[in-house]
Amino acid sequence: MTRGLSGAASAARSTSLLHPLPGLDLPPCLPDQLARLPTRITTLPNGVRVASEDVPGPTACVGVFVASGSIHESPESAGATHLLEKLAFKDTAHRSHMQIVQEVEATGGNVGASASREQMVYSYDTLKAYIPQAVEVLLDSVRNPLFIQDEVDRQLALTREEVQEVQKNPEKFLQEVLNLVGYEGAIANPLIAPEEALEIINADIIRKFYHENFTADRVVLAASGVDHQQLLDVAEPLLSDWHKGSPVETPKSTYTGGDFRHKAESDMTHVALAFEVPGGWLKERDATIMTVIQTLMGGGGSFSSGGPGKGMHSRLYLRVLTRYHDVQSFSAFSNVYDSTGLFGIYLTTPPDFVAKAVDIAVQELIAIATPGQGMRCSLFG
Repeated sequence: MTRGLSGAASAARSTSLLHPLPGLDLPPCLPDQLARLPTRITTLPNGVRVASEDVPGPTACVGVFVASGSIHESPESAGATHLLEKLAFKDTAHRSHMQIVQEVEATGGNVGASASREQMVYSYDTLKAYIPQAVEVLLDSVRNPLFIQDEVDRQLALTREEVQEVQKNPEKFLQEVLNLVGYEGAIANPLIAPEEALEIINADIIRKFYHENFTADRVVLAASGVDHQQLLDVAEPLLSDWHKGSPVETPKSTYTGGDFRHKAESDMTHVALAFEVPGGWLKERDATIMTVIQTLMGGGGSFSSGGPGKGMHSRLYLRVLTRYHDVQSFSAFSNVYDSTGLFGIYLTTPPDFVAKAVDIAVQELIAIATPGQGMRCSLFG
């Protein structure tokens, strides 16, 4: 028995894996370029747009995108967007929060909501077989929220805790402050609800903001992995009576630049250095180039020597983190909006090295835009 196993192992070692095994039929190679799945879009009479791509696979995702965010808030409604995110998938006119939870669990699904400065997103992931149920629950949650004051009070308490945590997190704090310092106008409105706003906001304010901004002409229902006609058959009866709002002018914002310094209880100094990307997503080519540059520059933290996904071989890792041991983290970042955006470098360093670190960041931003300053990075060291 032992000799037999040894002989089999020797035979296996002598068989080269550089060539296909005898008698093995190889599957045909995929073409260099796969045909892109078509995106089908239908605009309903009330202005709601329904978009879908029938991506192969067993699962599907459907989402509602609403062109409403903190840029649409007034001083009286400050914090409404943040609270709407917290109140997603709570009690509606047709379901309690517990019923929604039970129906989502019955489909093996997952729901979520996120808020940004320019839009709200509600999503539902599930198996394709449950798309009719998913669309119905999703649209009920988006269209018919009750905003019960007791629930609002509970979410306000949680939001206060979240705001305090953000203030203790330098990176999140600086990302929020960047817009306040860099812009005048709507983009400067805080996405994280200000503490003073949390003392004023209530169910009536949230309800008023919702009805003014969640109108049919500002809504997109999008799905991946769903047949377009099937999506229309399910969604159109649920969307057709959504009221269309009056034309709304996009709130104005002007990039001004600026400087902000905040004394924090930390051994490290955190810096975000950024500049405007004019045009934002409206200039799609420029926004795409910026995304490529961000990936090229990369970055990381000195606590890790690399590994899958940690940016060891990115431009900033090789040029900065491996050369300057006082720099604890050094990464490119971007925030892109409809008509403007920010691109820059976020870094962490001891206070006595901050001036040098900022100078390095400026040099790296200049170098990436200077012909002849590019570099080739080995994928394997």
